[in-house]
Amino acid sequence: MSVIKNILSTAAVAAMFTAGAAQADDIRIALVVKALGIGFFEAAAEGAQEAAEELGNVEIIYTGPTDTTAEGQIEVINALIAQRVDAIAVSANDTDALVPVLQRAMDRGITVISWDSGVAEEGRELHLNPSSNPLIGNMIVQLAAEHLPDGGDVAVLSATTTSTNQNIWIEEMTAVLPNYPGINVVGTVYGNDLADDSYREAIGLMQSHPDLRAIIAPTSVGIVAAAQAVADAGMIGQVNVTGLGLPSEMAGHIDSGASQSFAIWNPIDLGYAATMLAYNLSTDVAEAEPGASVPMGRMGELVLDETNSGAMADPFVYDASNVHDFADIF
Repeated sequence: MSVIKNILSTAAVAAMFTAGAAQADDIRIALVVKALGIGFFEAAAEGAQEAAEELGNVEIIYTGPTDTTAEGQIEVINALIAQRVDAIAVSANDTDALVPVLQRAMDRGITVISWDSGVAEEGRELHLNPSSNPLIGNMIVQLAAEHLPDGGDVAVLSATTTSTNQNIWIEEMTAVLPNYPGINVVGTVYGNDLADDSYREAIGLMQSHPDLRAIIAPTSVGIVAAAQAVADAGMIGQVNVTGLGLPSEMAGHIDSGASQSFAIWNPIDLGYAATMLAYNLSTDVAEAEPGASVPMGRMGELVLDETNSGAMADPFVYDASNVHDFADIF
């Protein structure tokens, strides 16, 4: 049975999700997310609980700041170090800013991995990419291009300027643009992974670029806000919103036509895999080194490259044919 805990950190109230009754010999794994209250990360916590129940001796601490800042995550991680957790698995708000506090955690014998959004190599033992960065970058522009056979203006609505994964995906998207003749990227804006900010940025894009035909949002918060902005602006059928999102949050926008299709990996699988990796490293079942294969339970094995990074799975496309099949799951 799961138990919900609330703890007060020096910055804010951080939600904690504990899988199973805590025992003295439990392996305590902290799943640190970019911010609390985001559906993607709540689904990842479900996967972490699944892994904990499968392993049997794991306590999951689900926590994060109340907003998407490096400073908030640093305070949360300092609190976890003080609690002497066994492992920290973090989706980082900043590539470099978390490195010192994570190094301090590792110096105290805490296993540290990043997942979803990575930290620099010196700040973790391995990084779990949800998918291959080149495949994601290609996918997000492909989804826009499929509905623009004659090309057209598109724009990118990202999270923050420092968001590791978003920046890499946009770079990979830019690299393959020559494969999509006629697709013209007219700008990139940042909604800080906040619904209100993302909504305003999407409205601004449509006002600034009257010929805009698609908004690509590689963020589960931004894509929903952009789709709502398109609907509210009366631009359904003229501007297509695509990118990375959750079926539960995007099903209505697929139905309305604000979005024709989008992609995402399964966050439940991602939280499950991150927990398995953290467990196997903290219990010395595996060691993180280039070329190593680290077990991920039902997700197979993570093969590490020269940076101790690996990809979980390919992204999956959702559209009117399948989105409602998954909307009740995540």
